[in-house]
Order: sequence, then structure tokens, then C-alpha cells
Amino acid sequence: MNQSNQSQKMVKLAYDALEDKKGKNIEIIDIQGISVIADYFMIADGDSVNQVQAMADNVQEELGKAGFVCNAVEGYQTANWILLDYGDVIIHVFHKEYRDFYDLERIWRAGKFLTKEDMA
Repeated sequence: MNQSNQSQKMVKLAYDALEDKKGKNIEIIDIQGISVIADYFMIADGDSVNQVQAMADNVQEELGKAGFVCNAVEGYQTANWILLDYGDVIIHVFHKEYRDFYDLERIWRAGKFLTKEDMA
């Protein structure tokens, strides 16, 4: 499986894992043309600390089952903004009010916003 296909597989698995824990406003942003940080950013939010942590846990569990290793996890204890770094895919799981405050969609608006169906 080439790198692009692996990234797309990670995005699909993470999307499903976020959805499974009732993640809201799940966004996929293709940043390949504008940054060397990663291929994709994913952003989602939840309504409580417990939900945000459950979303992050489920992403790690599902991606782990598929053999993907998380390079770093930031912000898990406070769960205002949990960052999961999978190299080519970086997943941001926010508590709703913090997502509105940081507004990553505005910062990365030059990226291509995709749907889950675009990842097929």
C-alpha cells in the first residue's frame, strides 16, 4: 500500500472511530499542497471532557488494530484539545468551545476540505 493510500485508510478509520463516539462537525482537510507537516488534518469536537477523551481513545484503538502507530498525543489530561499525531495524518479532537476559539478551519482554509466519501 503506498503512502497516499495509507493516509486515506487512516483518515477513513479515524473518521469512523470519531463518528462511533458521536463526534461532531468532523472535518477532513487535505493540506498536501500547502504544508509539509502532514497530508491531512482531521478536526472534530465533543461536548464533554469524557466524550473528547473517548473519541481520542477510540481513534487510537481503531488505528492501532490496523497497525498504525501514534507518534505523539498532546492534551489528553485536560481534553480541551487532544492532538493525535500519526505522521501523515494529524487528528485534532476538541471540546466544542475550544474548537470555536482556535478555529483551525480558518487557519488552514487554503487546504482542500474533503468529505468521507472523497476518501474512497
